[in-house]
Amino acid sequence: MSEATLDNRGRLTLPKEIRERYGEHYYIVTLHDSVKLVPIADNPLSALREEFAGVEKTAHELREEARREAIDEAGS
Repeated sequence: MSEATLDNRGRLTLPKEIRERYGEHYYIVTLHDSVKLVPIADNPLSALREEFAGVEKTAHELREEARREAIDEAGS
């Protein structure tokens, strides 16, 4: 775990190893008791393609499957 401190202007500097691993752009997500930094890919479309490279179903098939599972779960 790394630690970072705000400077007197309210800026947060992330450790070099964090920036090298995750990049330099982040979404800041406010949770009820903390904040979370979510890395933003330099090329979000490429990152999305990589994430779903092994998926063989179409978007329509995935939506239908999710809909059926939601209906089944709601009926339980």
